[in-house]
Amino acid sequence: MRRALAGAFALSLSAPPIGVFLTLRRMSLMSDAMSHAILPGAAIGFLVSGLSLPAMTLGGLVAGLAVVLISGFVSRSTILKEDASLAAFYLVSLALGVMLVSLKGSSVDLQHILFGTVLALDDAALLVIGSVAALTLVWLAVAYRPLVVECVDPLFLRLSGRASAATHLTFLGVVVLNLVGGFQALGTLLAVGIMLLPAVTARFWATTLSGLLPVSVAVALASSYAGLLLSYHYGLPSGPAIILTAGALYVGSILVGPHGGLLTRMVRR
Repeated sequence: MRRALAGAFALSLSAPPIGVFLTLRRMSLMSDAMSHAILPGAAIGFLVSGLSLPAMTLGGLVAGLAVVLISGFVSRSTILKEDASLAAFYLVSLALGVMLVSLKGSSVDLQHILFGTVLALDDAALLVIGSVAALTLVWLAVAYRPLVVECVDPLFLRLSGRASAATHLTFLGVVVLNLVGGFQALGTLLAVGIMLLPAVTARFWATTLSGLLPVSVAVALASSYAGLLLSYHYGLPSGPAIILTAGALYVGSILVGPHGGLLTRMVRR
C-alpha cells in the first residue's frame, strides 16, 4: 500500500497538469486514443520477456511515440485531421495489442496489462514513474510560456517562429511518457483517468491557469489517497477505486462547483 501510494502520488504530480493543457487544447479524447497506442508495444515486450517491466515500458514508449509521429505525418500529408488519424490508429493498436497478449498469455495477463496492478509496484516501477514525473515537471517549467501561447493562439506562435512544431511534438511526447508511467500502475485503459478527470474537475473550482494546475494536482492526490483507503478497507481493486474516486469528485464538482456548477447557476438565477 505504501508503494502504491508513492506511485500514485508521483503520477498525481505530473499527469493532471498535462491533462489541463489537453483540455485547453480540446485534445481530451485524443489522449484516450494515445493511451491505447502503447498497448502493442507493451504486448510485444510481454511476448519477448513476459511480465518484464523494462521490456514492456520500452515497448510501450516506442509504440506510443511511433503512433504519434505516424498520425501526425498522415494528418499533414492527407485530408485527414489529426484526431481522425489518431482514432484510426487507436482502434488498430487496441485490437493488435489484445491479440498479441492473447497469443502467449492468459486472461490474467491481459487483465494486468489493460487495468494495471498498482499494489504490485516494485522499486523499478517506482523509479520509472518518479523519473517520468520529474521529467514532466522540468519540461513544463521550460516550455510553459510557448505552451500557454499555443493554447490561446497557435497561429500567433506559428507565425512568430517560436518553435511551434517543437512545442507540439514535445507536448505529445510528454503525454506518451505520462501514459507509459500510468500504465505501470493503472494499465492502458485507466492510465488516462488520472490525467483527465482531475483536470476537468478543476475547471469547476478555478478559472485561471495558475489555479487550474494546483487544483488538478490536489484532486489527483486526494483521489489517490482516498481510493487506496477504500480499496484497503472494502477489498476493492485499487486502480479502479482511484479512478472512481476521481469520478465522484468530478460529479460532485458538477453539482456544487463555484464556477459553473449546477447549484451555483441555480442560485445566481
